[in-house]
Amino acid sequence: MAQDKSSARKAYWRANLGLMGVLLAIWFTVSFGFGILLRPWLDLVSLGGAPLGFWFAQQGSILTFIVLIFYYAWAMNRLEARFADRLGSDDMPDPGAPAATQEDAS
Repeated sequence: MAQDKSSARKAYWRANLGLMGVLLAIWFTVSFGFGILLRPWLDLVSLGGAPLGFWFAQQGSILTFIVLIFYYAWAMNRLEARFADRLGSDDMPDPGAPAATQEDAS
């Protein structure tokens, strides 16, 4: 039983870190890649009267980040529901509870 929980915890964190890695790569690509590296080529296209590279640098990366925040919350709810039966309620964070601090542990 303890081995099952240990492997479930590792699988949960592997999935969590994989999700975060993919989302950070998307955000990096949009903010740094489109806004800085690919800007000269994107500036050939116009979006709302502004060059597309400028738009990505000023607004696109921020809007992408906001969309990624909402997607991460939705995906984590699904991930926690998928692992809840294998880990049990004692290992899963309670979404309504405040985060534990160092002072709470002592």
